[in-house]
Order: sequence, then structure tokens, then C-alpha cells
Amino acid sequence: MNISQLETLITISKTMSFRKAGELLNLTQPAVSAQIKSLEEEFKTVLVDRSQPVTLTDRGQVFVDHAEQILGIVDELKQRLSDLDQTPQGHIQLGTTTSIAIQILPRVLSYFQDQFPHIKTTIQSMASSQIYHSVENGLIDIGIGYLIERNPNLSTSVLYYDTFELVVSPQHPLAKLSTANMDVLAGTPLILLTRDTVGRRFADEVMKKHGVDPQVVMELSSSEEIKRMVEINLGAAIISKQSVATELRNGTLQIVPLSELEVSHPVGVIYKSGRYVSSAMRQFLSDLKGMPETQFISSE
Repeated sequence: MNISQLETLITISKTMSFRKAGELLNLTQPAVSAQIKSLEEEFKTVLVDRSQPVTLTDRGQVFVDHAEQILGIVDELKQRLSDLDQTPQGHIQLGTTTSIAIQILPRVLSYFQDQFPHIKTTIQSMASSQIYHSVENGLIDIGIGYLIERNPNLSTSVLYYDTFELVVSPQHPLAKLSTANMDVLAGTPLILLTRDTVGRRFADEVMKKHGVDPQVVMELSSSEEIKRMVEINLGAAIISKQSVATELRNGTLQIVPLSELEVSHPVGVIYKSGRYVSSAMRQFLSDLKGMPETQFISSE
């Protein structure tokens, strides 16, 4: 049974003619007859009394009543699908780092949810390396993180660029320096991100390149935890500049300029190539990609 057969039977019930039904449906009379015969064989019953004028049997009338309900449901489904293009709705599983979730997403989501209140967003915090794995394996729909690798199964788009900086408390001895070199790190207690993060890998690479043997006194999984430790002067840290924007404005943290750290790192959106993109995802991706870089970057 298919929708076309149901439409044909309903049209016959209204026109009481195979020929007129065919004209209305742009079908030949043999095609109309074949469709009705196929229905009757499938349901093992006679639906149409073919004497003139053509009428429905009692079973045919019951069938038409249900066929009209089915077509009504199909029409409603088509309308709902069409409405999704006009009013996107659905649920997005979003994965991102803790610092992005706290510093960046509130500005993005406040706009997005005002515009599209029918879209629900669930946010999971994770390291950028985990974001790639989670998107590829369908555990989250969209990731926002550092673009650290190329994967043929994933699509990416740059949203903004970030840097990693040496930050200290205003009471730290290094806070007095207007500039510094890598040598100061050798004797400075450092509070660093865990080794599965982009920031830690970058810091390790730079220090190894310049022959610095770091004095790591603490490893933490998020920039938010590190900032609190640095604010109470337990050590210096190398973390995302964007993650400390608020603290820099408030004067609770201070950047110690290190030219060796001046490398831009792209931050962007990550999603699986070739997967079905729901109306909610499509709208969210479109809005993200259309936002200017200033929407993501905080001024100090």
C-alpha cells in the first residue's frame, strides 16, 4: 500500500468514475484500475463495485474513511516538517571546554535562545581532544573547541583565535616585570592544565623547545580551577587569554608578556561530516558561523 493508491481510491469515491479519477490524478484509466486491484489483493477484499456508476462497497467505505485519516496525518507531517524550516526546534547536544562554556557560550546562547526558544541545548564540558572523539562517535551533535587536528570524518569552521599567556597574581614577583623571557619559568612554581589539554601540550612544547625544566606544583583539569589558585598566589599559570578576560578587567590576575607564547590558536565549531543535520543544528551552526569574531572575544 502506498499514498498514491489511497489518493486514487478517495478520488474514485468522489467522482464515481475510474476515467474521471484518472483525469484528476493525471493517470491513465488502466493505471487507476491497477492501483485499486493492487489494494484489493493486498487486503483480500473488494473495495469498489465496478458497475455503473462506480460505487464503494461497504468495505470500501470503511477503507476510505481510514484512508482519509491517514492522508490527513501525512498532510500534518508535511506541514510540521515545513514548519521546522520556519521555526527551528529540537535538541542540541553541545560539547565544549569549561572555559568556553563559561566565558563564551553565555553571550552566544543568550542571543540564540531569545531568537529560537523551541530549541533546547544541553552542554557537556570536556577537553578539546575529547570533543573530537565525542563528535565523531555521535555522543554530541556539535563541539566548540581548539581546532587541533584534521579528521576526514569531521567538518570544522574557525570562530575566533586565542592565545595562551603566562598569568600571575598581582602579588607575584613576576607581576613587576613589563616583559620576560623563558628563563623566568625555570624557577617559578607553575600551575598547569592536565596533559590531555591543548594548553598543556602547547606549554610543554614551548618549554621543551627552550630547554626549560618546569617546576609543576599542581595540575588541574580546567582553567577555572587554575585561575582560583593563581589568584591566591599559589603559582603562575599558562592558560587561555580569553579565559582570564574577566580577571584581567577586575585586576585579580595579570599577564606577564612572553614573546615565545605569542602563537594564535584557532577555536571553532566541530561537527560530523555527512550526518543528518536537524533544523535546530542547522540554525545553530548558521548563527555561529555568521557571528563576527568580536562576539566571542572579550575586551580587557
